[in-house]
Amino acid sequence: MISAEVCLDKRGTWLGFKRLLPLSMFVVAFGVAFGLAAVQTGLSKSEAVLMSAFVFAGASQFAALELWQEEIPLLPLILTTFAINARHLLMGASLYPWVRQVPVAKRYGLLTLISDANWAVALQDYRQGERNLGILFGGGLALWVCWVAGTFLGLILTQGIPDPKALGLDMVLGCFLLTMALGGKKDLRHLVIWSVAGATSLLALYLLPANTHVVAGALAGGLVGAFWLEDYNEPG
Repeated sequence: MISAEVCLDKRGTWLGFKRLLPLSMFVVAFGVAFGLAAVQTGLSKSEAVLMSAFVFAGASQFAALELWQEEIPLLPLILTTFAINARHLLMGASLYPWVRQVPVAKRYGLLTLISDANWAVALQDYRQGERNLGILFGGGLALWVCWVAGTFLGLILTQGIPDPKALGLDMVLGCFLLTMALGGKKDLRHLVIWSVAGATSLLALYLLPANTHVVAGALAGGLVGAFWLEDYNEPG
């Protein structure tokens, strides 16, 4: 049984879906770009759609295409995708106080839809006293639907958006997360955490292999937060 404090219902799911749907429209453009790139790489249409539906990890899927060939280098592929997605370890840990009351099967079913955007929204809502997991699930569902739809469109259109960066679409999620960060708590602890994470990421971007800056920044900020514990009472 789920504690009465935590719930997952249609109202919360619909609310989460509506809140993330506007941002998800930009995800369609990236999905189109992935669909086009997948075909050019040699994937069949069904393989591309299935990858988007079951993997649901845009950056990792693009990275996989770079390594896609007749003989796929399995170890580099695993290491690359792990490096890009290692931040999900910390994202999942940050949500544990919320999802720990949910049965294991439902818990990990929800976590399969975690992305940067719905995680940020859900975590902020949790800190403000929200206990409806539909916010997390509905937001992830909106992102997933638009990602798969974009991939499908990229496969059937003769032309799409081959270079999202040229239109500045690669900055949408970054700007969104910055807004969420600025809208959160403003105290010395959070300032130090964000500063350490940002500085570490910038250094890693220039000094470490590609994509490792995300992991380095997340780990650095996470370590600061782990050792500098927050002193507060749970809301609600």
